[in-house]
Amino acid sequence: MGNLETIYSFKLYIGLILDRFKLMNLFVRIVETGSFSAVARELEMLQPSVSKHMNMLEQSLGVRLLNRTTRKLSLTEAGRQYFERCHRIIDDVNELESEVLGLQNRPTGTLRISSPVAFGQIYLLPLLLIFRKQFPDMGVEISLDDRYADLVQEGFDVAIRFGELEDSQLVARHIGSSARVCVASADYLNKHGAPKNPRDLKAHNCITYTHLFSSVWPFRDANGLLSIKVSGDFRANSGYTIRDAILNGVGIGLVPAMLVREEIESGALITVLSEFSPDVIKISAVYPSSRLIPRKVKLFVDFVKAEFLKISLLHPQAPLRPVPRLRSKPAVVVEAKK
Repeated sequence: MGNLETIYSFKLYIGLILDRFKLMNLFVRIVETGSFSAVARELEMLQPSVSKHMNMLEQSLGVRLLNRTTRKLSLTEAGRQYFERCHRIIDDVNELESEVLGLQNRPTGTLRISSPVAFGQIYLLPLLLIFRKQFPDMGVEISLDDRYADLVQEGFDVAIRFGELEDSQLVARHIGSSARVCVASADYLNKHGAPKNPRDLKAHNCITYTHLFSSVWPFRDANGLLSIKVSGDFRANSGYTIRDAILNGVGIGLVPAMLVREEIESGALITVLSEFSPDVIKISAVYPSSRLIPRKVKLFVDFVKAEFLKISLLHPQAPLRPVPRLRSKPAVVVEAKK
């Protein structure tokens, strides 16, 4: 009798786990689609049934996960944390099933990537064309945006980030580095003179990023690191916009060398303070923390890191290799605030 009770209890326990997993998956899909009706159609359920299951989950947890209005759904703080954990668990289960079924050598699904605009257009998009040929069964969705996307909330698998990372919830893998150069147009230098020392920048109009980089520019002299606080009347959140402002004589900028390589080679921009070697900036692939990295993410990160090692501007010690390029974005004329 005791053995039968043990078996019954075990089956009941497994059933409860499966039911909870189904509710977790339902909750994740509601958040990702932002709609009860969309999930009902997707799972071939009635909308009232979806709402009932969502209520069951909240009641079992004893907390509200979603704020519901007639127009939209939003996560509570508890809901946001629960969503992140559920998303990781579901990803782990899917990855485990893929490995067990032997699908890891033929990855499928859609890889969602977030990248800064200039970097994405100059380097990432050409490489993605090669990547897709290697893995034709995998779809790719890329978003080019200079803001920092919320990977979990916006459903991205991986993002390309510049600089030091502050979000401890993300895993960062170093895939390259970019030299930085201080540049200005000949017109600007003819009017204002060229700085001889990083400290001279305090007398110049310095163009800065609204994010990604701070208004403290790092240089090196004989005594080591030299951090200079700069200021100016023009800021932007786009590398292309900053490049175009520099080209139009608005001021001096400290930018990734990859962004202005052609302009320097053509003479449209002139480097200054090169003897003070501005620090390189790290390039990382970041993804949500998880015990099991999704196969598609690992393949992508490994591929990009290997390709970046061949590009001198992204890996100073590597032999020079021509960069596959798409047509670059045309420059636009901008005016500085008077």
